[in-house]
Amino acid sequence: MNKLELSESLVKHYINLTTKAFEKATPIVEKGSEDEKKLNSMLQMASDYLNDAKYFLEKGDLLRAYGAINYSHAWIDAGVRIKLLDGHGDDELFTLP
Repeated sequence: MNKLELSESLVKHYINLTTKAFEKATPIVEKGSEDEKKLNSMLQMASDYLNDAKYFLEKGDLLRAYGAINYSHAWIDAGVRIKLLDGHGDDELFTLP
């Protein structure tokens, strides 16, 4: 079994990928709706994990940075999957419904 070789460049790659996902995904919920509240909560979690990943990377903790960035992307991807966000057909950044 191969071990994943964590490197600063790998973590930065995923931070950039997740940043692109943040920029590409757009809300498709009605303003003021319960779905908008849920989406805002999901996006806050994604943002918090993205910031955590950057913090851990800065501290040299690649394992925690890698874990955090994957959680961040998963929150965004989930928003697309359950149709609170539009992934604009990008099946490289998102698991489309």
